[in-house]
Amino acid sequence: MRYEGKIYRPPPEAGAYILQCTVGCSYNKCTYCSMYKDVRYRVRTIEELKEDIQMAKKAYGAGVNKVFLSDGDAISLPTDTLLEILSELYGAFPELTHVSTYAGPQSTLSKTLEELTQLRKAGLTMTYLGVESGSDRVLTEVRKGVSAKEMLEAGSNIVKSGIKLVAMVMVGLGGRGERSRIHAIETAELINRMKPYLLGTLTTVPMPGTVLHRQMSKGDFKLLDPYEVLEEMKVLLEHLTLPDLYIDGRHASNLMPIKGRLTEIGPDVISAIDKHLKHRDNNLIGQAYIGQF
Repeated sequence: MRYEGKIYRPPPEAGAYILQCTVGCSYNKCTYCSMYKDVRYRVRTIEELKEDIQMAKKAYGAGVNKVFLSDGDAISLPTDTLLEILSELYGAFPELTHVSTYAGPQSTLSKTLEELTQLRKAGLTMTYLGVESGSDRVLTEVRKGVSAKEMLEAGSNIVKSGIKLVAMVMVGLGGRGERSRIHAIETAELINRMKPYLLGTLTTVPMPGTVLHRQMSKGDFKLLDPYEVLEEMKVLLEHLTLPDLYIDGRHASNLMPIKGRLTEIGPDVISAIDKHLKHRDNNLIGQAYIGQF
């Protein structure tokens, strides 16, 4: 497998054949992000990609059933190019049932609903959208490049197209105190309106070299302590109202790994958080709550 730079993929895409459609991220301005800083953004040619697919077929056989299109925003490719990639993939791998990619909000908004629907019909089954927050203030501060309204439109169009949407949000990105609570509530409200298939949660951990880390070092950004992280997670869960929503919070940054349907695991997770906040029992940190998908 040819690959330039570090490999990044969502945890659920473990075991997928990773096809690098672009090098780096087409946006790459978010203050919290440390990814794709070691490469210059460029789009790989369709000829390169077809060669890679045939190389993968020889290396892995025709039984590949799962593919992830990387890097940070493969949805930014022209729709015709993506359709050609999907056609090549499904032609090479007859058992293929799942093709996914990261999707930036700007790139998603640049495509019409008709284009997204075309991609779904061609075999794009899932996209991972970095929502991060439902707060306009937070989205502006982290330089996400879109408003909450625009983020909602991007996510909603993916859902309407029939592509399964994984909406990723960042606990702690709003800062401490009342800012934390507002971030959690507005994020939950946005998710309720967006109606993704799955909500992925990560905990904000400013990485050295990022703008957010520099802001934290200067005192301009207040990082939540572990108890505040759990409190914000509780507020988020309490304000989610989608009964069929699945949650995947198994990211390494999270204090309490969770996975399952909101209605199945939500009450137990909230109860555990309450117990932890009351007793300050560090043994509860890291305890997993895993239901069925």
